Amino acid sequence: MIDNYKEYHIEAQTYFLRNMVTNAELYTRVASIINSENFDRRLRPAVDFIVDHTNKYSVMPDPEQIKAMTGISVDRLDDLTDGHYDFFLEEFETFTQQKELERAIVKSADLLDKKPEWPAIFKMVKDAFEISLQTDMGTDYFADPKGRNDAYFNNGGQVSTGWPQLDHVLYGGMSRGELNIFAGGSGSGKSLVMMNLALNWLMQGLSGVYITLELSEQLTSLRTDAMLTGMSTKDIRKNLDQAELKVKMSGKKMGQYRVKALPAQSKITDIMAYLKEVQIQTGIKVDFVMIDYLDLLMPAGVKVNVNDQFVKDKYVSEELRFLASKSRLLLVTACQLNRTAVDEPEFDHSHIAGGISKINTADNVFGILTSRSMRERGKYQIQCMKSRSSTGVGMKIDLDYDVPSMRITDPGVDSDNKSQPSASDIMSKIKITSQIGSMKESTQESVDPITGEIEPEKNKVVADVQSAKLKSLLASLKK
Repeated sequence: MIDNYKEYHIEAQTYFLRNMVTNAELYTRVASIINSENFDRRLRPAVDFIVDHTNKYSVMPDPEQIKAMTGISVDRLDDLTDGHYDFFLEEFETFTQQKELERAIVKSADLLDKKPEWPAIFKMVKDAFEISLQTDMGTDYFADPKGRNDAYFNNGGQVSTGWPQLDHVLYGGMSRGELNIFAGGSGSGKSLVMMNLALNWLMQGLSGVYITLELSEQLTSLRTDAMLTGMSTKDIRKNLDQAELKVKMSGKKMGQYRVKALPAQSKITDIMAYLKEVQIQTGIKVDFVMIDYLDLLMPAGVKVNVNDQFVKDKYVSEELRFLASKSRLLLVTACQLNRTAVDEPEFDHSHIAGGISKINTADNVFGILTSRSMRERGKYQIQCMKSRSSTGVGMKIDLDYDVPSMRITDPGVDSDNKSQPSASDIMSKIKITSQIGSMKESTQESVDPITGEIEPEKNKVVADVQSAKLKSLLASLKK
């Protein structure tokens, strides 16, 4: 990356060419970023000849060939060492970045007054900044297996979600640099799940940002107040001082948190700019980012039709994952399920609105299986639809939901030893199906929708009915 501007005069550029002619391996390492337009006009014929010759014959031309065909002298250097080579690679990378950026700025000057051309300007500048040489040789697989695995599991990698059952499915939690998506229908509680997850991370001492493209900052914060204090929003309104005290006291033990509302159709660049300002102005080290939600974002690098949701979501999800990977963030967002998912006991990729493009990019995808009746009974269910880091696809976890405070917690079920009911099982109980049949209707009995047991006060009515039948049977036998 460019730190300070350097003046690379024609002598320096000639030195670069002499290094390439001296050691063909150096040319091979920089071939992907060579552009003759970056060189002085007097040297461009030599650069073009070297590139064309190596592409056609797979060999570096001799200095005599270059002199004969272009009239330009590019002599070999003597006694070069590894230190000289490292210097060349570093300086040539900086030289190329500077020149590409300069030309991008010049080309952009004529486009600045044309608003539709902004994406093209952004792409030119972005491409210039992203120019680099591949100096990272990757992981030496056999060198240190224990060390690389320890680094993956413990060095800022997986972070607990605060829900042990979900951690179990993910083999420890969510990882930095990955894209996590919660998918749910309208009103399924996507925002509530993300707010609860953010609170779980705050309680672990992590700091983060909640970006909402749908709700206001005030409503998002109010809901988090309820989750943190255990008070309903109605109680908070009646006891503002008590709620404030609880929030401030809890905040002393947690990480720092910012809630930011951005307009729908915002771009990833808007989010990146905001995160940069947060870090500069507040000094917060952002550990996690919640984006509510993916479907309302637009891609920054390309211009797409807003109605082409498949293509739009593909670019948006790729840019989100790039942001997570580049900044080593815990990044969580949400997306809509389509109409075919309504009343389905289980979800698959066909239920994701906009198609499979965002699923292909995401590292983990979870479906939110719930309904108003389930929430009233204090239940949420999460289904793992995709996971790159575990074999948990298809597994479901049940979470408890406190209606007044909107807090979602793990009931502490041992997922290894206790089978978990599916959403259809819970829905069946909520619909109050029973073997008692018409007797239930005649006696107006009520059945607990979760346990399926008859309430104690109703047992007496059933006993009376059975006793009357027994007496009638005995009387008939006597006759």
